[in-house]
Amino acid sequence: MRLVGILGLVLAFTISTTAAAMPVGLSKPSYVAPQETIPAPQDIPYPGTMTLQVDARDHDQGIFRVIQTIPVAKAGRLTLLYPEWLPGNHAPRGEIEKITGLEFSANGEKLAWIRDDVDVFAFHLKVPENVSTITAKFQFVSATTSSHGRIVMAPAMLNLRWHQVSLYPAGYYVRQIPVTATATYPDGWQAASAMRPKSRTGSNIVYEKTDYDTLVDSPVFAGQYFQTHQLTSRVHLNIVADDAKYLKPEKRQLAPHVKLVKEAEALFGSHPYDRYDFLLSLTDDMGGIGLEHHRSSENGVNREYFTDWDSGPGRRNLLPHEMTHAWNGKYRRPAGIWTPDFRQPMRDSLLWVYEGQTQFWGYVLGARSGLYSKQDTLDALAAIAAGIEQTAGRRWRPLIDTTLDPIIAARRPKPWSSWQRSEDYYNEGLLIWLEADQIIRRESGGTKSLEDFARSFFGGKNGDWGVVTYERPDVIAALNKIQPYDWDGFIEKRVYQTSTEAPKNGLTLGGYRLVYIGTPSAYILANDKRRKQVDLSHSIGLIMGSKGAIKSVIWDGPAFKAGLKPGLTISAVNGKTYSEDTLKQAIEENRGSDGTIEIFAKNGEAYHNFMVDHSGGLRYPALEKITGEGVDQESGIDRLLQPKTK
Repeated sequence: MRLVGILGLVLAFTISTTAAAMPVGLSKPSYVAPQETIPAPQDIPYPGTMTLQVDARDHDQGIFRVIQTIPVAKAGRLTLLYPEWLPGNHAPRGEIEKITGLEFSANGEKLAWIRDDVDVFAFHLKVPENVSTITAKFQFVSATTSSHGRIVMAPAMLNLRWHQVSLYPAGYYVRQIPVTATATYPDGWQAASAMRPKSRTGSNIVYEKTDYDTLVDSPVFAGQYFQTHQLTSRVHLNIVADDAKYLKPEKRQLAPHVKLVKEAEALFGSHPYDRYDFLLSLTDDMGGIGLEHHRSSENGVNREYFTDWDSGPGRRNLLPHEMTHAWNGKYRRPAGIWTPDFRQPMRDSLLWVYEGQTQFWGYVLGARSGLYSKQDTLDALAAIAAGIEQTAGRRWRPLIDTTLDPIIAARRPKPWSSWQRSEDYYNEGLLIWLEADQIIRRESGGTKSLEDFARSFFGGKNGDWGVVTYERPDVIAALNKIQPYDWDGFIEKRVYQTSTEAPKNGLTLGGYRLVYIGTPSAYILANDKRRKQVDLSHSIGLIMGSKGAIKSVIWDGPAFKAGLKPGLTISAVNGKTYSEDTLKQAIEENRGSDGTIEIFAKNGEAYHNFMVDHSGGLRYPALEKITGEGVDQESGIDRLLQPKTK
């Protein structure tokens, strides 16, 4: 009874204090959802043709100056949109913050505008009576350092991206909005785009009338140091460089670019474009890029792409990847990624096809064209497989969830990327499609391969640069048409389920196994040089940046278990002043030892010793050919990488 009495007092006290903490009569608002103020897109013609004039001459300060006219059919409310969801970005990446000085006028009178308080990419205006055209004036200010975003205007070149310098009326499919664009470039500069000029006066180019969808899909590279090379009757390689000394492609270097086009068209059995323009910048001044378009691609590589050709493959897998997107991603597109305008959200769940299979064919075409040697390709596959193997995050996050990473993370740096996971649908997707290729070869007795799938699924009418959408069941049905198999179960396991194992079956089915050796491949060395790092992730589990800074630490690896983290700066290793060679030497000297590697590192103003337990020495991934009785000398991967054209 006494216990009950005490409990009663406690309960009474709790009730009384809770009541005191929650006064009676607090105001309690009710939520009212914001009213939709922006008209939904309709597939009807827009009444009139927009004109867009872009002055791109201020390359010293990086400012594009824009005058745009928008026809209007009636008085009343008008909503203009700035592109937000950008094709190829898989996320809302429109740089609305870089639009400045916005003014609207009609018949010479200034018009008031208000930004939508829900969708900040929308601007509302009231069109007066007897007005047929609205004029917009504004600037797009390019990033001037990488901390501001991607630099699109540099001293000797620029990347004119029409979505950055234009608005469009809400309520219409963008393919239904006609537009005529004009650009004025610095004197003496030359420009390239999938759009062709209608007229040219000095540095002023008027482009052919098109629709707004095609305009956004047809960016420009322009520069002081410019060359164009015709690769085939339909395809050109347009190059801009920071300096003329880098603009020296040799015939032997252009030849594999010609071969790339022929191999790609042979692979897919068609060309879904009337013409195609590679836009290639050799630059350290303008921001790097790799972005697909239907009849062109934006490609930013290091200055020495040609002049340092013989030191390794460098970024020569970029162009094969982006060109593959003409078929996979642009012509055939996941239904969730196709949208009628640039406001509707994209749904990225099929990026393991869109990007994963493109990554696969990009490396295959790189090898078939000669942009990559066969050994470089094998070394790249080894590095990719090893990198995916150490991604501990697959234990909690399935691959399908990484397709949302462009939206979730927006490619911001991550402290523990091997545990958090990133956009793994690229490289893990590559391994999944490699396995699919080898399964088809095995099940068909070598008579079929993923190439048959690519030709039937991504191929179409020559010159058709429209869009045909697909869903997951379409992919499975197309695979089964080529070779019956439990493809639904295969995809479910590889894409939708968590796993402790990386999908390496494609390597072993293809005649190779992943091994670790004591010396890095030329591919790894070139990759480290480009990224200004030292990759020791397969040894002690970290990647070093410059000046002793730890760039990345592998989750559950030796460095992680010792307590190290990204951002620390290593000062000493085993009592010796830090250098890349000192760290490598310490790792190798500890091979087979029971001891530890002592790393002295600084975090802010504090110093600490970290004892790293690793006795495996230096380890780098490589592919080893599987040999033995009954094993074909020429494996499935060997056949996959063979050129198909002369």
